[in-house]
Amino acid sequence: MSIIKKAVIPAAGFGTRFLPVTKTIPKEMLPIVDVPSLELIVDECVQSGITQICFLLGRNKDSIPDYFDRNIEIEIALQQNASPEKSLLLQSMNKYAGKVEFVYMRQPEMRGTAKAIELCQSFVGNEPFAVLYGDDVIYNPKEPVTKQLIEAYELTKSTIVGVQELKPSLATKCGVVVFSEKNGRYITLKGFKEKPSIEELPKYSCYASLGRFILTSDIFDSIKKTKPASSGEVYLPVSIEQLSKIKDVYAYEFDGERYDIGDKLGFLKANIEFALRNPILSDPLSEYLKDLVISDFKIK
Repeated sequence: MSIIKKAVIPAAGFGTRFLPVTKTIPKEMLPIVDVPSLELIVDECVQSGITQICFLLGRNKDSIPDYFDRNIEIEIALQQNASPEKSLLLQSMNKYAGKVEFVYMRQPEMRGTAKAIELCQSFVGNEPFAVLYGDDVIYNPKEPVTKQLIEAYELTKSTIVGVQELKPSLATKCGVVVFSEKNGRYITLKGFKEKPSIEELPKYSCYASLGRFILTSDIFDSIKKTKPASSGEVYLPVSIEQLSKIKDVYAYEFDGERYDIGDKLGFLKANIEFALRNPILSDPLSEYLKDLVISDFKIK
């Protein structure tokens, strides 16, 4: 049984890359096929043994607690017009009942990822906890990424940063880790380098931090001591790097297919590939895509 039961999901961002739709719809609620992307991240938590999730929300994000709350009127309507299809819909609406408790906290201002996590100190107390960024959906049907990181924590009892090795052209768009040694999937972390140039990569690495962490309560002291960047924001990687100077911190190379759904192309890729995994949509979508390629589709 997992010793980590709490997770924090920051969901206060403006979603500017998806404007104008995100004027009224949180980017976390944009659908991957037929469910909000945020639901896929919650599923990862539940499948990893998490029983309490704290959402960090900004303004105009009321649809998130509404979505994860019960809707009695719809439930009654589905029960009164019973059919196999509506019974499945009813089950899907209550899929988290008895499995996970949701807590919502408002982030009053954007002061960086570290300051966002600091708001959850009263929620997590002295326990280790998971952090899952909403821009990263990671597919692994056998062993969810958060579960992999929890197992890495149980072995090391240290802060864990989820990473994957990327192609150099992609690594330059991310924060990569600086490390002293690698043993299997475990990397002794010494720091981070944000968006290095191609020329700088050999000095650092191509292992990118991809929105999954297991943090110990030590992180809160580190956040308080972390100096703000020139923007005035305090960033979680900087606080983790500062912690690594006094305690062991590890990066763990996780197994899974990661989709950057904060990016329009990544969002489209996620929709296509999740649809291809859907038993109802797979065949017709495959045929459509084949026909599209054969027809040499061009913008008209």
